[in-house]
Parts: sequence; structure tokens; C-alpha cells
Amino acid sequence: MNCSFRRLAPLVVFFFFFSPLSLEGKTVIKMATLAPVGSPWHNLLLEMGQKWRDATNGEVMLRIYPGGVAGDERDMIRKIRIGQLHAAAVTIEGLTEISRDMSVFYIPMLVDSFEELDAIRDPLMPELEQGLADGEFRLLAWADVGWAYWFTRKPMYRPAELRRMRHFSWAGDYASEKLWRKGGFQPVPLASVDVLISLQTGVIDAFSTTPLVALSFQWFTSTPNMLDLKWGPIIGGLIISERTWSKLPIEYHAILERISKEMETEARALVSEMNEALQVMVENGLTIHQPSAEDREAWEELTVSFYPLIRGSLVPEGIFDRAIKLKKDLIEK
Repeated sequence: MNCSFRRLAPLVVFFFFFSPLSLEGKTVIKMATLAPVGSPWHNLLLEMGQKWRDATNGEVMLRIYPGGVAGDERDMIRKIRIGQLHAAAVTIEGLTEISRDMSVFYIPMLVDSFEELDAIRDPLMPELEQGLADGEFRLLAWADVGWAYWFTRKPMYRPAELRRMRHFSWAGDYASEKLWRKGGFQPVPLASVDVLISLQTGVIDAFSTTPLVALSFQWFTSTPNMLDLKWGPIIGGLIISERTWSKLPIEYHAILERISKEMETEARALVSEMNEALQVMVENGLTIHQPSAEDREAWEELTVSFYPLIRGSLVPEGIFDRAIKLKKDLIEK
């Protein structure tokens, strides 16, 4: 822990426990995110916060806690439920803490493009949003932040090679950890803030994430190899507790929702920065490995072999079956 963070920590704790929702006639929304300070996603949230403030004449203000100072995503959801936070920008990891249906996006290699993602997600939206509503949360916007690729300490082309490595798994996601172990892999549960030091000390050898995340968090420095194979989309969501939302002046609801939805287009546009991120990492030692047709087939066989393990354990049966059918329909078109 660096000195600057130690100086900030007491202030962060003070705001979590003692900062009120309403302050001198203004409503302060405390929002957490893992996005690092100065990252494209953090900047998007800052921009959105300014738009919220302008649109409400300063009555609704967004206070952002970036870089994981509020804990991991599961911690954020728990803190929202007890009122220490009000909102969060989280990935599927956080969303599944509210609704297990969100884990449908954990199905590896289910989609290979944003067009396929939209074709599967859009029909599922009513039940996905209902699951969040049942958990007393409101989805303000999706944030499609890119495609996950495998980054590894040693070159890796096939699942058999990954089985010999220890890879990052989200702490608290016991279903995923159990599934990986059943498949003969070596997941290591960690909080996201512990990934860098775990890479540097050899606790883990691999992880899957987007190039922009690998660069932003500097994880790639210990894993100078990337397999050019889309493992799956990294999807985020901007959420707020219904309790907090209901306290906002109703005349602002529509405009705040519209401003939030604008983030969807802006977030997806950041994916275009992937090539720039890759170029920066390549210039700093990253090697991108191209899988052969046989390599790709091995990964596809792995994912299909995982389906019986995923269905009903990691992903609820109903939404799993609907997602697989939608994928089949896409292939048959």
C-alpha cells in the first residue's frame, strides 16, 4: 500500500460511513468502480457525473470512488445494500451478486462479435432486468468494455497448456472456481486488487481480460504472452439501488436515465482503443500468438464439454437453455 493511499484511506472510510445521501439540499450519489483513476472508464463516469449535475441544476451530484478503494465488486454490492454506497459501475462479477441470471455471460466463446452479443442479450433483457429489480437494483446502462483474451507467463495455445498454469479466479465466485477444478484447471481465487502482486510473486501465471484492462492495471508486465482468441465479452453495468433511485426527484428520472444510456455507445467506442493498447504492450514486451485452426477447435471442444457443468450450477438452467438456443438460431441463419 503506497503512502498516498494510506493518507486517503481515513477519508474514504469517513465518506462511506458518515457522508449522508442528502447534503445542503443536494443529493450526493456515492458510486464505486474498479476502474483506475484516469482510465477511459473512470473518465466516462466523471463526464456522466458532470452531465447529471448540469441537468439537475446541481441538485444531483455523483461522487465516484475509483480503483477499488471501496473493495471488490461483491463488496460494492454488499455496501450498496446496507447504504454505505448507492451505485456502482461493475462487471458481470458484481451483477451476479444481485441476480444469478447475469452469469449467462460467463458461457465462454458464446459470441464472437457485438452483433452476436446484441442478438442474444436483447431477447433476454426483460428477465435480466427483472432479476435485478427483484434484487432491488435498477440497471441504468450496459457498458460493453471489450473482449477477454488469455494473458500468460509462458506461451499458451491449447487448453492442455492452460491446465498446467495457475490462473486468476474472482474471490467469492465459488461456482466458477468449482467448475474450473472439475475441468482439471488450477484457479486461484483473488480480489482484483491483489492480481498485480500475485503475478509479480508467481502466485498466478495467467488471467483473461481485455487488452485495455491488462494495460490499465499493468497486469501484462508479468504475463508477456497473449493468445489471439476471443474468450468472451467483458460486460459491465451501471446500477443504482432502487431505494436511492426512489429518493431522487421524479422529474429527473427520465433525463438521468437518458444520460446514463448515452454511456453505452461511448463505452463500446472505447473498444476501438484495443489496438492502441495492444501496440503499447507489444512495444513493452508483449507477444501476441495466433492459434491454428486445430487450436481453435480444441478450445471450442472444451467450451462445449463444459456445458453440462455450467448448466444449473454456474448458470441457471432456464436462461442457459435460452441463450444456447439463440446461439444455435444465429448459426443456422
